[in-house]
Amino acid sequence: MAKKSKDKPVEKRPPAPIQYQYITDTLETNYMPYAMSVILSRAIPEIDGFKPSHRKLLYTMYKMGLLSGSRTKSANVVGQTMKLNPHGDQAIYETMVRLSRGNEALLHPFVDSKGNFGKQYSRDMKFAASRYTEVRLDKICNEIFGDMDKDAVDFIDNYDGTLKEPTLLPATFPNILCNPTAGIAVGLASNICSFNLKEICEATIAYLSDSDVDIMNYIKGPDFSTGGYYVFDENVLRNVIDTGRGSFRLRAKYRYDKSNNCIEITEIPYTTSVEAIMDNIIDQFKENKVKEINDMRDETDINGLKITIDIKRNADPDALMLKLFKSTPLEDTFGCNFNVLVDGKPMVLGVKSMIAEWVRFRMNCVRRVLTHEIQRKERLLHLLEGLQHILLDIDKAIAVIRGTEEDAKVVPNLMEAFGIDKEQAEYVADIKLRNLNKKYILDRLADIDDLRQSIADMTALRGSDRRIRKHIATQLAEISKKY
Repeated sequence: MAKKSKDKPVEKRPPAPIQYQYITDTLETNYMPYAMSVILSRAIPEIDGFKPSHRKLLYTMYKMGLLSGSRTKSANVVGQTMKLNPHGDQAIYETMVRLSRGNEALLHPFVDSKGNFGKQYSRDMKFAASRYTEVRLDKICNEIFGDMDKDAVDFIDNYDGTLKEPTLLPATFPNILCNPTAGIAVGLASNICSFNLKEICEATIAYLSDSDVDIMNYIKGPDFSTGGYYVFDENVLRNVIDTGRGSFRLRAKYRYDKSNNCIEITEIPYTTSVEAIMDNIIDQFKENKVKEINDMRDETDINGLKITIDIKRNADPDALMLKLFKSTPLEDTFGCNFNVLVDGKPMVLGVKSMIAEWVRFRMNCVRRVLTHEIQRKERLLHLLEGLQHILLDIDKAIAVIRGTEEDAKVVPNLMEAFGIDKEQAEYVADIKLRNLNKKYILDRLADIDDLRQSIADMTALRGSDRRIRKHIATQLAEISKKY
């Protein structure tokens, strides 16, 4: 390698121009599709109240027969779900944990669980591995999957095109408002609190009768699985109902045990944990900001949450708790951001607007179910009408069949003899000889009249918005009583 001359300075080359076009192309080809994928396929819930990961898991459990069957190991469900959700077994299992009754994260859990699933209110209480726990679908899933096999929703191919999965689940109640959901996408986020199921059903029933109804007459505030108190603020509640934004103040529930001179905290805000509260109180004690406490311990067990605080003899328990409410997460806020996907578009909706969108979605589901049932009954009616021609002259039908030399010609000969189509002739040819008795004939003729009446009634229902709304309201009233 040639040596550089000491006299001749090294020539410095100007920096290469920045490849702006390359950066732009990279953003367009990689970043934007990824951002849309996160928004549409991961982080933001849809109007049925589920994210794609929730939907894939619950639908897999439904197809496994876990709606009415016994529990199975969680690992079995996780493995089957990977056919629809290829993001790893741990991610799937963590989704299941949050949906379970044992974790207590949801106001109305969808997974009936057995084993250690951790707790929503504990940061350090970890759930057991999937090979140790057992699950099945909870009873409320009957209201989620009731119309699944009646063409209530669209189906799409899974990621490798080998299976079909639903785009939405045909929930018969506004699940989007009855269970909390949180998600962070690219450039936007969603944080939906849960409300009381009975209040939401009553509000929806009232909306179905009058779209101008004041929802605040029915909804008094949020409702969380961890309990606690909601510090009522009419302006905040009105803002959440109208716009989907606002912050609810939540406060822990406690009782004073006079005999032991201690405070027992039994319910805490949904947004915090036992460990966060205790760490904060310890810090306050170390800084001499709280002097009324002698000892504190976590006494949470299988019966539920409990934090016990031993206080000094002359301390006022209520005054101490007011001080702790101001300085610790024993009083916390839940920031609402009701961002939801409607027809593939993210929208921030208030409670009333969300009910309106759910009603629109549910009415479409009911119409699709009615169309499916009408088509099924019309097909059966068509078959029975063909049978009616045969029953008028059974001897002729028997003679045609006996006189046919080849099995393949039985159906064509029946079609020619009685003027029926191929589907009707095949239905007749499959009837067993022992069924050709007088009672069977009369029963089938009676079915024809019943089917015609049923088809007429269902067609009239499908064409009437008022009657469909009444049908939905009846379902909501039954669900409100049941759950």
